[in-house]
Amino acid sequence: MVCNNTKKYLNLLEPEEVVNRFLNNPPEGFDPVILEVESKNVPGFLAELDLFITADESVKRLFQKYRKLIPGFVKNFFTPKVFFVGTTVSEYALFPSGTDLKSLKDSAFKRLKETGLKFLIFKDIPSESPLLSGIENEFSKKLISYLEKSGFLVIFGQALAYVQIDFSSVDEYLGRFSRSRRKDFKRKLRVFPQVSISKIPLGDEFFNEETIELLYKYYLDVYENSKIHFDKLTYQFFKKLLTDKENNGMVFLYKSQDKVIGYNLCFMVQDYLIDKYIGFLYPEALEYNLYFLSWFYNLSYCIENNIKTYIAGWTDPEIKSYLGARFTYTYHAVYIKNPVLRFVLTRFKSLFESDKRIIEKLDSNL
Repeated sequence: MVCNNTKKYLNLLEPEEVVNRFLNNPPEGFDPVILEVESKNVPGFLAELDLFITADESVKRLFQKYRKLIPGFVKNFFTPKVFFVGTTVSEYALFPSGTDLKSLKDSAFKRLKETGLKFLIFKDIPSESPLLSGIENEFSKKLISYLEKSGFLVIFGQALAYVQIDFSSVDEYLGRFSRSRRKDFKRKLRVFPQVSISKIPLGDEFFNEETIELLYKYYLDVYENSKIHFDKLTYQFFKKLLTDKENNGMVFLYKSQDKVIGYNLCFMVQDYLIDKYIGFLYPEALEYNLYFLSWFYNLSYCIENNIKTYIAGWTDPEIKSYLGARFTYTYHAVYIKNPVLRFVLTRFKSLFESDKRIIEKLDSNL
């Protein structure tokens, strides 16, 4: 595997060029920001945030009720524009090595004042991640502690799913599950012979304008069917990504009867297979159990290519846990100028930590 051990940022798992694409072609409604910290640059962005985006479903339903009654107030109060330190295309917040914590905080507050915004969030700070080095985890630990002492509210973020490839075959992996679950998996995978799978490197001539438009449409279909709507990636972002030969990425393309029914866009970095973006054609993707099929195909690919860890991304912790994933948490450090809102979120912060609550419930049922 191609591997560059020299990383520009701490916590970077993806190719650096993915971050550059984000800054040059940000998601819809996002304004990219380069935060200057002494002589170093830290990526960030400005965007509106629905404060209930990761709340429990019961809380979301209550919020939607009041949104209809007093839409203007709710939008202004609970959908503020926020200055984020971090990106939505990297698994973790990114910081240059040697970043001074006080200078980082001071630079962030200075930029917050310049924007006139009332929210500052350091997003996706890793917490003892098994995917990172000791140096990276120690930096994050110190950063979380420092920000909390500086008046930030620290809350659990989403959980990143991964599978350690410590098995030599999919059959060995299946053997770790209960009999009933193995039976369910095998039933879902019966469609495997009806689906053809192609591995296409990024930058291949296969990715012409027509193909890119189709794959982007499938991405949008998944986005619209998702419970979380935050970063809607642009067509230009996808086009740049799919046509770039330097990222050591690949599209796993799934077809049935010569029709594309879905894909995974993955990166191979060091000993990781990073499952970054997916696109599905509905209802065919559901009929062929493509979520399950692609999961086991990715595990097979890791085994065949001696890849040690499959990183399966955020969202859907229930189904990923069912499929055997482990999870590593992140933290968000939130600074809120509004004292009323700060009190409310501090008092009820556990309601906004849905992934943590879901996984704890799943663990308790094992």
